[in-house]
Parts: sequence; C-alpha cells; structure tokens
Amino acid sequence: MRPLRSIHVLCGIVMSVHVWASELPEERELMTNLSNLFLRKVPADLTPTTTMLDLSYNLLSELQSPDFRSVSRLKVLILCHNHIQELDIKTFEFNKELKYLDLSYNMLKTVTWHSLAGLRHLDLSFNDFGTMPISEEISNMSRLEVLGLSGAEIQKSDFQKIAHLHLTTVFLGLRTLSHYEEGSLPILNTTKLHIVLPANTDFWVLLRDGIKTSKILEMTNIDGKSQFASYETQKSLTLENSKTSTLLLSNVDLLWDDLLFIFQFVWHTSVEYFQIEHVTFGGMVYLNRNSFDYSNTAMRAIKLEHVHFRFFHIPQDSVYLLFTKMDIENLTLSDAQMPHMLFPTYPTRFQYLNFADNILTDELFKNPTQLPHLKTLILKGNKLETLSLVSSFAKNTSLQFLDLSQNLLQHENKENCFWPETLITMNLSSNKFVDSVFGCLPTRVQILDLSNNQIQTVPKEIIHLESLQELNLAFNVLTDLPGCSHFKRLSVLNMEMNLILSPSPDFFQSCPGVKTLNAGGNPFRCTCELRDFIQLEQYSKGMMVGWSDSYICEYPLNLKGTRLKDVHLPELSCNTALLIVTIVAAMLVLGTAVAFCCRYFDLLCEHDSAWVKYELIPTLEKEDGSVSICLPERNFDPGKTVTENILNCIEKSCKSILVLSPSFVQSEWCHYELYFAHYPLLDEISHHIILILLEPVPLYCVPTRYPRLKALMEKKAYLEWPKDRRKCGLFWANLRANIHVSSLETRDTCEPHTFTELKEESRGSALSLIRTDYI
Repeated sequence: MRPLRSIHVLCGIVMSVHVWASELPEERELMTNLSNLFLRKVPADLTPTTTMLDLSYNLLSELQSPDFRSVSRLKVLILCHNHIQELDIKTFEFNKELKYLDLSYNMLKTVTWHSLAGLRHLDLSFNDFGTMPISEEISNMSRLEVLGLSGAEIQKSDFQKIAHLHLTTVFLGLRTLSHYEEGSLPILNTTKLHIVLPANTDFWVLLRDGIKTSKILEMTNIDGKSQFASYETQKSLTLENSKTSTLLLSNVDLLWDDLLFIFQFVWHTSVEYFQIEHVTFGGMVYLNRNSFDYSNTAMRAIKLEHVHFRFFHIPQDSVYLLFTKMDIENLTLSDAQMPHMLFPTYPTRFQYLNFADNILTDELFKNPTQLPHLKTLILKGNKLETLSLVSSFAKNTSLQFLDLSQNLLQHENKENCFWPETLITMNLSSNKFVDSVFGCLPTRVQILDLSNNQIQTVPKEIIHLESLQELNLAFNVLTDLPGCSHFKRLSVLNMEMNLILSPSPDFFQSCPGVKTLNAGGNPFRCTCELRDFIQLEQYSKGMMVGWSDSYICEYPLNLKGTRLKDVHLPELSCNTALLIVTIVAAMLVLGTAVAFCCRYFDLLCEHDSAWVKYELIPTLEKEDGSVSICLPERNFDPGKTVTENILNCIEKSCKSILVLSPSFVQSEWCHYELYFAHYPLLDEISHHIILILLEPVPLYCVPTRYPRLKALMEKKAYLEWPKDRRKCGLFWANLRANIHVSSLETRDTCEPHTFTELKEESRGSALSLIRTDYI
C-alpha cells in the first residue's frame, strides 16, 4: 500500500499522518478545516463524507457522544490545543474507520476507555494526567504505531500493559514530572523514543534508561539542574545493555563541564550518531587535555550546531583538540562562533568535516594536517580569504566534495594551487572571485558552482577542465555565454542573472553536449542577433530552464518587458545572405518582367510601324507624286533633336497624320503629350491633324494623364482601319479625300519644298506623318 496523503500536524507529535490508498480512495476524500475559529462546541452540520477533520486551536471544553456520529467515514481527527478536561472514548463509537486521533495540548485528567481497535496514531501528550493514561484497551490496539503520553508520574506498571506492542514512536510530552521509577522506559518496545522534559527536571536517569530503550532517542529541554553521575557510575553502563544508535539532544542549556560529562558518558555507549543542537553553555573551564577517555566507543558521527555562549573563559586549543582527537568518521561543528580549529599531528580517519557558519579565517590552514581519508569538507559561511591556502590544506586528502561558499575568497594569478585529483564537486559561490579563479581549479572537477561572484569572462585559454559536466555562473557580470571548446563534457550550464544582451552564435556550435541551460533574468536585446537563441528552445524542447517567464526583452525600448517567445524576428530580415539573394532574385524577376513588357510593347509598336511602312506610305506616295511624306530617315536634320525635327515637320507640312493604336496610347503617347504641353502652337493647327485608328481606342481607355489626346479625340473625326480587307478601298478613298480637301484649304501656308520636291507644285501636298517609330 502506498501513502495517499501526508498531513503535517504541529501539535504534540510533529510528524506525518499516513492515510493509505486502499482505505481512503481519492474520490471519497474530504478534509474539513475548522481550526482557529474560537469554537466552544463541535458544529452539528458536519459534512457526512468528511474523512479528515481539524478542530485544533479552538475553545472546546468537552465532547458529546453525538458530536461525531454524522461523520462515520472519519479517519483523521485533530483536537489539539483546546480546553478538554475529560474524555469518554465512547464518543467515537460510530467512527469505526478512525486511524488518527490527536488530543495533545488539552487539560485532560481522566479518560474513560473503550475499544478503538483500528487506531494507528494516538496522541495524549501535554495534558494534566497524574499518571500515564494507559489501560487494557490500549493494550488491545494491535495496529497502534505512534503513541503520545503525558503524566506527572511514570511507573513500570504503566508501561508493562503495552510492553507487547511493537511501536514505531513513543512520545512523552511532559508538563510536569514529579516521579520517575528507574527502569520504566526500557520496558517499552519502540523504535524511537522522544522525551520533552519540563523545566528543572533531572534528565540524567531518563537519559540512561532511554539509551537502553530504543534505537533512536531524542530528548528536548535539558538544563543544568540534573545531578550527574560519577565517573564510576558511567562505567556501569556498558555496550551490552544499551540499544540507542542515534541520539539527539536539543534545547540544551548547560555548563561546559556538564556538556563534556555528557560527551564522555555517551562515548562509552552504543551510540553511533550523536547530535546536539540549540546549545547554550558557559562558565569557567578547567580542562585537562588527557582527561577524556577516547577508548572503547562505537561513535561514528558527532554533530554540534547552533551554539550560543554566555560569558565564560575557555582554553580554545584544548576544546578544539578535544573534538579532533575523537578520530571519528564525521564531525560537524556549525554555527558555533568558532574562530579556529586545531588537528592532531598524527593521521586521523575523518571522512566528513563540517565547520560551516563560524568565523574561521586563513589561520585554519597555517598548521600542517594529516587527513588522508577526508572526502567531504564544508567551510561555508566563514571568513576565509585565500583560495590557494585552501588548496594546500586539501592536497594530501582524498577530498571529493568541497563547499567554500559565502566566504571572502579571492585568487591572484601568481598564486599556485595544488588540489587532489579526487576532487569532483566544488562550491565557490558567494565570494569575491574574478576571472582569475579559473587558474586555480581542480583538473578533474565535474560539478562547479561559481555563482554570485564578480566574473566578467571565462578565459579561452583554459585547457584543464575537460571533466567538467555542470557549471553554475549565475549572478555574475558575464556579457556572453562561454564557449565549450575546453569543456567537452559540459551538460548543465546556469547563466541566469548576468549581463548577457545577445548570446554569441558560437556557443551553439561549440556546446553541442549541453542539455540544460538556464539563462533567464538577463537583459536581452531582442534583435536579429538573438534569433538563433530564441529558436534554440523551439528545437530543444525543454532545454531552457525557466522558459519562458524568465526570458524577457530589455532592449529595444519598444520591446521592453516582452517575453522572448513572443518576439517575431523573420528569417528574411535577419539572414543577410538570404536577404541579398531575395533582393537579387526579385530584381531579376522585375527586370525580366520589364524586359518582357518592353519587348511586348515593342512588338506592338513594330506592328504599328510595319503598317505605316508597308501599307500607308506605299499607298499615299504613288508615282504621280501628289503626296510627299516627311520621314525621319530622309527628312530629319541630324544636328537637331528629335523634338525639334518633329515640330519643324509639323509646322511646315500641310497635313499631319496621327496613327493611333491602344499600345501606342499606353506606351508612347506620353512623349507626345510632353511635346504638346511645351508647344502651344499645336493647339492652333490641330485642325490639320488627321486621326487614324489601327484598332478601336475607346475614350475611357485613354489615361487621364493624357488630357490633350483625349481632347483631340473628342474634337476630331477619325478614320478606322478596317479589319475586313475588302473595305480597305473605301478607307484609302476617304483618307485621300481628307488630304486633298485639307490641302486645297491650306495651300498658301504650306511649304512643301522644305521636306520634298514636287514635280507639279499645283498638284502636290506636303504631309507630316506622326509615327510610332519616330521615338
């Protein structure tokens, strides 16, 4: 069976409530929280399907039989921190599934017992019982795992009733203790025993009996009122009659000599792991270095942390050596205001040393040490300054893990470093390191934390960190991602909260092995340079830690605050080569289109020119010489412009024929419109112009930008070239008639000899032909 829910209850026993999946399906689970509501009685309208009910921190003074009848599925009931004085267990007779019952921190004096066979957790600690509230009914709770008790008197007979129960935890939360019958605790059959002592209690006898009782012993609230046994009494407690392997003492207030006495006593028991936390001690210390007996022990680890001092005098050297001469595997002296530490001159078997959160300085490394078996060293939170000194201290160890975070460490390039080859994990965060730190790193380090320093760049000349797999450079002042040319095995990189604007594209080529990258919190400049970086997340699918909320544009200002994933940077605008290719291709396409159009219109104009050359001119210029036509190839003066030649011909001709087609109007007329705009004379002789339409040209097809052409077509009648060849004779007759009639009307003003000689002047007419091939 697997735990479904774990509820942390801060009442008598601070632990987890395990409700098993087979007994509490998720679809039926319902927790009702009615704590801290100043309730004086249990509400009558409880939801019937409630399985967990919290009524803690109220003003309940009594429980009635009907109070929980409606919640027959109830499994967890928390009633701690109320004012209940009496309890009848029959109150819960309708709660057959009840597994967890917490009645700690009440005012209980009496309990009327009934069977609760399914109960696993029962807490009656911190109440006002005169004796332990243990009855035959408790002895029948075969499934009971956790039992919390309290009472002013503790006797053997009380515990004998439950001696057959195999308990996980027994918790004695004592408000007062007026009598303890020696030998009572060892009767219990429990894995863990936790005793919270009232003030001014003689804990010594409880400590001795507790060590005989359980594998794990925890004692809280120990002060200096105890009467310590003599050294001879300590010897009577041998390894054979003690059970405890893990001992925890918390909230300890003793004289130093008393604390030392406890260490000496525990040293000769079965205890392997000894932890003392939240310690206050003081007084004069008269310590003989040779007074501690280090022989005959099972001790493997000692942990002393959160130490506070009253005013006292202490011979520091003696105290430091007291602990380091213990020669155990693990030693922790943390948060103890310790300025120094000494080690024996002979080799020790320490594997783990933790001196965190003290006031140690570089003096720690001045004396030679012999720690050949040391694998873990934690020195965080001190006042260390020189990294090379730490390396010298560690070079003759078997160090694998080193924590030097939260110090004042620096490294100068001129200083040499000597690290053991075994060192693979190193925490150098929160120091004063700059780029030079990379010259003082272990060659085989695999996990390196350099966060929260003053590093600006990762030197490219680094060649000795080929084993590096994880690198943390967060909270520095780096402006780019480091390359991986010398970190071939790098798989995890943290670069958050630096000054990176646009990561270098080289990173993605040189670091193919990086599987996890955290670069959030940088002031990104969201331009084309960032496009590859943005696309990295799309292709990597989860490579970027914190994506996308931690990746925000800082520049340019119009994108400030925009998430990178919402920034659109098109490939065309960011890829210079592609942009050039696209522009060239577009120009080629445009040029081809223009050439095609020009060729198309040229063909159309050539069609118009062909008609003039092979139809119009041969027909009008017959052998009789009655009509002479002004043509560019035979009448234009090479020394004049095209415009001047055209206007000269028009002015000296009797008639001007304007041959029009839709293509000519669309492509070529703009030139003539320009000529006409500059020479108002044309308006005066417009009646001499004969219009010929090779194809129909509706007025609505004439662009508005050609007002003179449109006006001419509206005012003048025109001839249309017939599509039916049989009607061509009529077309030519009408054209000749227009030419001769007009010629007779204007004979005196014409100057035909300017353009051609006429054999018979009376019969001749000068004709200017405005053709599409003039331009």
